[in-house]
Amino acid sequence: MKIHLGTEAIENIKNAVVTSGTFDGVHMGHQKIIDRLKEEARRIDGETVLITYWPHPRLVLKPWDSSLQLLSTFPEKANLLEEYGIDHLVKVPFTKEFASMQAEDYIRVILSERIQTKKIIIGYDHRFGKDRSGGLEELHQFSDKYCYEVEEIPRQDIEEIGISSTKIRRALEVGDVQQANTFLGRNYAITGRVVHGEKIGRSLGFPTANISIKENYKLIPADGIYAVRVCLKYNKFDGMLNIGNRPTIGGDHKTIEVNIFDFNEDIYESEISIEFVDLIRKEIKFSSLDALKEQLKIDKQSVTERLSKL
Repeated sequence: MKIHLGTEAIENIKNAVVTSGTFDGVHMGHQKIIDRLKEEARRIDGETVLITYWPHPRLVLKPWDSSLQLLSTFPEKANLLEEYGIDHLVKVPFTKEFASMQAEDYIRVILSERIQTKKIIIGYDHRFGKDRSGGLEELHQFSDKYCYEVEEIPRQDIEEIGISSTKIRRALEVGDVQQANTFLGRNYAITGRVVHGEKIGRSLGFPTANISIKENYKLIPADGIYAVRVCLKYNKFDGMLNIGNRPTIGGDHKTIEVNIFDFNEDIYESEISIEFVDLIRKEIKFSSLDALKEQLKIDKQSVTERLSKL
């Protein structure tokens, strides 16, 4: 997959079959659009093009609103789109100036002149242009003038599988990672850097890697103990992860810590990805560290049993 930073230098895309949107999480609804994109590209001997906007429009248009929680960072999204077979990913810088572009100007400049779109395939609710004034009607209106075809994925085709990024976020916010994973068609994941912690887990017999995630908009699932798969240095390990404030030791801030099973390497400053498989229990306060230690033994057994069934 080739990543284009902006649209100004794009050239030589063969029979471009295009879609666009934020594609947050690249969930199964998005995958349905991608599958159709690939089918059509094969039919006309073309190449697939996905236009996405970064930063997320809300980060630009409502910078005071810190409530935005996204399912994927841009690198995560790019990796997923490459995995799902997109040929060209166009990363359009979203600015206030770009947001003020009229719908026809977007079609003329971006879709026609720069990408030379042969066909555009969009979801049923896709909007673009100033004040989100552009949509399916405008794409049809200018299709003859700018020489492209239009196809809309019908609402019922998306809704029959009941997928939306909002539903996935709500599931993760209550720790229902199994439901989120069903919607995503894969395990929800977070990616961060391993940093030094207080090493309390080591004293309990459960050494942990503390994970720092720099993107404050990345959605972190609800507090609790999770069965996870840990992706590190091209290898994958079973693990047990805790998200929370660690009330038993009087913690005053949220941490993300993972105990990687059968692993004893120095991985400080390494990048690590965590795939969520299931919530084992919510985080609670124990009467003592000994009580916590005993519960962690039970938790590990639960995690091991859960992961062994996959």
